[in-house]
Amino acid sequence: MQGTVKAFDAETRTGSVLLDDGTELPFDAEAFAAGGLRLLRFGQRVNLALAGDRVSAVTLSTFPLPS
Repeated sequence: MQGTVKAFDAETRTGSVLLDDGTELPFDAEAFAAGGLRLLRFGQRVNLALAGDRVSAVTLSTFPLPS
């Protein structure tokens, strides 16, 4: 699944992503760490992995999702 970064807090490593249908999904520091990234910026395109209704990983659209 893909989305666009709506918000990211570098201190807490949390934020939210907008899906193409306008749905906003928050992600926590654990999901951010799972993607192996250091930083995200507003408007950046990302891939998301979901575990139930929770985002379990966030990474750049050019990177593979962790397995």
